[in-house]
Amino acid sequence: MLKRVFTAPDPGRIRLRFAARAVLGIGLAVVVCGLAGHSLTGAVTGGLAALLALFTVTDTTVRGQAVTTALLPAAGLPVLAAAAVLHDHPVARDLTFLAVVGLGVYARRWGPRGHSLGVFAFMTYFVAQFLHAGTGQLPELYASVLLSVLAAATVRFGLWCYERRLPPPVVPAPPAGTGLARVTTRQAVQATAGAGFALVVGQLVSGQRWYWAVGATWWVFVNTTSRGETLVRGFRRVLGTVLGIGLALFVAVPAHGDGLVTALVVAVAVFGIFYTAAVSYTWMMLWVTVLAAMLYGLLGVLTPGLLALRVAETAVGALGAVLAVAFVLPVTTHSVTDGWIQRALRCVHACTAQAAARLAGTADADPTSAVAELEQLLARVRLSVAPLTHPLNPMLGRKRRARRVLALLDDCAREIRGLVAVAADPEASHDARLAAACWRVETAVEALTGGRDIAVRTSPAGSEPALAHLHGLERALAELAAPLRAPSGSPLVGA
Repeated sequence: MLKRVFTAPDPGRIRLRFAARAVLGIGLAVVVCGLAGHSLTGAVTGGLAALLALFTVTDTTVRGQAVTTALLPAAGLPVLAAAAVLHDHPVARDLTFLAVVGLGVYARRWGPRGHSLGVFAFMTYFVAQFLHAGTGQLPELYASVLLSVLAAATVRFGLWCYERRLPPPVVPAPPAGTGLARVTTRQAVQATAGAGFALVVGQLVSGQRWYWAVGATWWVFVNTTSRGETLVRGFRRVLGTVLGIGLALFVAVPAHGDGLVTALVVAVAVFGIFYTAAVSYTWMMLWVTVLAAMLYGLLGVLTPGLLALRVAETAVGALGAVLAVAFVLPVTTHSVTDGWIQRALRCVHACTAQAAARLAGTADADPTSAVAELEQLLARVRLSVAPLTHPLNPMLGRKRRARRVLALLDDCAREIRGLVAVAADPEASHDARLAAACWRVETAVEALTGGRDIAVRTSPAGSEPALAHLHGLERALAELAAPLRAPSGSPLVGA
């Protein structure tokens, strides 16, 4: 796990810049709140608002990101007011919290912007519980949120907008459907049910820190679709929390809320959250736990017992998510994985067709965007088959097949990248055999997505670089047929 974090590829040092910019933006937000004369509660609220503004906004264009960032207060401030008003009315407070959970997850049907606004609304309500915010604090908290979002936006779109120099990322749309057939709708019901379980049991564990359990349930559902993905994410959340508690015992508890030490550790934790989020949920949760411990130390309430309570509440929240995805409108791993693999295969054909057209001299053919989409789709495939490749999975046959599928899809991506590189060479000439090879790739993709077998090509690839990549792609597609379907005809991951 440690090796994966530090050896994972970081093209263009995007993760490094993402993390460094987060430290700068959140630091600026806290400083601005301090200069405005806000209390410690206000500064903490502002820092968390800036963190969310920098972390959750993932629109595909800088303009879209700016619009979503501007809309964050509209989603968060009314929820903050509701949390403060209902603070002394437990039943209404809890029911409203569950409504925020359900609506926040349901908002994902509107893509990255809906997801960002849903997360911001939920976390604003959560922060109000964390800080025991009352109505008397609302003016200061409102000002903290507004100033901090503005500070984060200043850094993101003014001081350090590296996205303007990058092609916009291609984010695959979630699986479609209507009514309860839509995954986001089913997840909204599941998340509400899981959060309800976490809320009730969490209050039995602790009448003061019950919201930790609800928060754990919520974050287990973020960026997951199927039952298997949620199970794996729940396990990783608990593991990351336990590891983070171990680190906090050696760092946060001895610090005793010391301002300088806290500031340094918080900066490291923020960097760790943003740097590891894309490659390891366990490591991200480790740093989230350290950050929470340092904030509790700053508030003067941190003890080893409180850290142990966080583990218990996290376990309750993860259990709530597991029960919800297992028994409430379950979405099978197979149904989700099959959809992502089929989309990835169709994208392979699109990449091939664009590259071939470029080699044939078509000026407006651009395989680069198709390659970017393929990378995103393969990332979703890896996430969806994570339950199969997990070390604790006892189904060894399906684990081997899942790993074989991933390896062959990676081979496809490598051949595609090589083909696109050749097509980008202005000296590359069109070979008449390219059209036939591209046609065979199209036929292979249609066969795979239609459940038919493919004959493995054995003829020599030749010395032409583009042809060599196309023939390598043919072989990888032909070999995919076997692991995608077991001899008995059962699916890759089962029901």
